[in-house]
Amino acid sequence: MEDGRRPHIAIVGWACTILCLVSYAAAFSHGASLSACTDMTPKHLRVQLHSPSNNYVTVHTNMSFYFPGDKVPVTVRSTRDFMGFLLQARKVSNDEIAGTFVFIPPGSKLLTCFEDGDTVTHSDKSLKRNLSFVWKAPDQPIGDIKFFISVVQSYFVYWAKIESAIVAQRGQN
Repeated sequence: MEDGRRPHIAIVGWACTILCLVSYAAAFSHGASLSACTDMTPKHLRVQLHSPSNNYVTVHTNMSFYFPGDKVPVTVRSTRDFMGFLLQARKVSNDEIAGTFVFIPPGSKLLTCFEDGDTVTHSDKSLKRNLSFVWKAPDQPIGDIKFFISVVQSYFVYWAKIESAIVAQRGQN
C-alpha cells in the first residue's frame, strides 16, 4: 500500500515545483520589481550574472553634455534579443538615481524608485533589441551623469549595470 502512494506523492511534488516556477517567472514578465532599484539586479530564481563587459548591448546618447532641464535622447542597441531591462540615469558623484524619463517605447513602463518616472522597465516579455527613450534632467544642477541598463536575456541569464559614457553637465554656477 505504501509503495502505491509514492508515485502519487512524486507527481504532486513535481506539479507543485512546476507551478511555483511558472508563477515565479510570470511575476517578472511585467517588469522589474522595486527591489531591483538600488543594485539593478533581477530577483529571479537562480539567475546567472554575466560579465558587465558584454559585446552585444550598448546604451548611449548623442549628447556629450546637457544643461539642467534638458531632454536627452537615450538609445539602447543590442545584437541579440532580450526580454527584460531596467534603465536609470545616475549621478557620477554619488551613484544616486536622477531625472525622469519623459518618452518610453512600447513594451516598457515607468517605475518609481525614488521619484515618479526615474526608472524604466519592460512591461511585457516580448523580445526586444533596439529601444529609444528621452530623459529629462532636473531643473536644478546635479552634475555629470551616466545611464545604466540591466538586461535580462532569459529568466536565468542577465547583465547588470551596463553603462554609457559620461554626459557632462554644463551651466553650473
